[in-house]
Amino acid sequence: MIRTAAQQTAFLALALTLAASKARADASSATFSLNNLPNTWQQGQSGTNQCSQWLPSNQNSLCQNVFINSATDFCLWAPRSPGTIGDTERDEVAWCTSAGYGTRLIPEGTLKSVHFVKTKAYVQVTGTGDFTKMNIVAGDDGGELDPHGADGNGNPIGGLVYTNAFGGQYQQIHQWTNFMSANEYCFKACIDAPDAETQCNHIFDLQGCFWNMPANYGDGFEQCQGDVAQYPGVYGSSTYYQGPDGENPAPPPHPAPASYNCSPEPSPGNGLTAPAPSSPATRSGSGSAASSSAAAAVSASLAASASAAAAASASSASALAALSSTTSASNTVSTAPAVTSVIPVVIPPQQGFSTSTLFVSAAVSTTTTASGSRSGVKTGAAPEGLLQARTSVLSACLAGAVAVYALVA
Repeated sequence: MIRTAAQQTAFLALALTLAASKARADASSATFSLNNLPNTWQQGQSGTNQCSQWLPSNQNSLCQNVFINSATDFCLWAPRSPGTIGDTERDEVAWCTSAGYGTRLIPEGTLKSVHFVKTKAYVQVTGTGDFTKMNIVAGDDGGELDPHGADGNGNPIGGLVYTNAFGGQYQQIHQWTNFMSANEYCFKACIDAPDAETQCNHIFDLQGCFWNMPANYGDGFEQCQGDVAQYPGVYGSSTYYQGPDGENPAPPPHPAPASYNCSPEPSPGNGLTAPAPSSPATRSGSGSAASSSAAAAVSASLAASASAAAAASASSASALAALSSTTSASNTVSTAPAVTSVIPVVIPPQQGFSTSTLFVSAAVSTTTTASGSRSGVKTGAAPEGLLQARTSVLSACLAGAVAVYALVA
């Protein structure tokens, strides 16, 4: 068959689109050793993964590496300057309880409760706090950070997550989810496994912490072991589907899994106190004036608390050096192995549950999914659908196949 110029152009555009889709799907599975991190690795990344310039810590750091190790040694994602999570999700930076990583520090008094749980499948930390001290504006209902943004990059773009909770050796976490609001947080980091993406599901971004991670959010600071939670959003053979605008009512969350062998822990401390806000925060999302005031206040606070921060940093200043000794010397950028599995894709009716399920064999590491937190997310609201993302990919692939066949037939 002789194709016209228009058909050739359409064929080329389709091929490029499919190739780009595959590249975006692979991006979230890239693996980096801690002793040789990239400067940036995702298009549009505004921070960096090379953070030694801010060692042991710096409140102006643009480091985008998070560590989740224990009840007294973990990090959270938060804005670099005052704003809502929905407006800043692409550019969040790491805020940590401990110095030694080149990140910003979570000011003392920010965390009101910490409940750290280690299971055989993941580590998780949940609790409450005053996150206006970490640039989340007062009253923000928050949103979700995860490695699966709608364009294939993460939220934040280029964010990397590591843990040493399993045997003391650092390993990269490829599937994780972190919900942040002005007064609540939760972070789950799933180790590599065929069901890691389902356990650390990132598509229920309107639900908030307790629905996605039912756990202890009450007073206290503790470290526990625990049972593995039921998959969020999965009920028997059906997967909950929110609908394009959250119109489908959400089912109740699963019960919190059992935790045990709990030990009380001190409130994380690092000697840094947060500056008092110079003016009331707004929820406009622009944050330019607030950012300038906050930056000046942070600088003053740093000067006032430098001695205390240095003392706190001394105990963990060797942390980053220890990272190198626990990782391999090579740093080839690789892609996590594709795990072929049968993925249940639920065909949704109007009210969010299906009577039939389409089972699709797919490579988990190359599944393109959509996410991204939204401004004004409420705990207990409705999620963004796994089905919507996966069926969109399937539909695009089927449409592409039909188009290619029509062009070459």
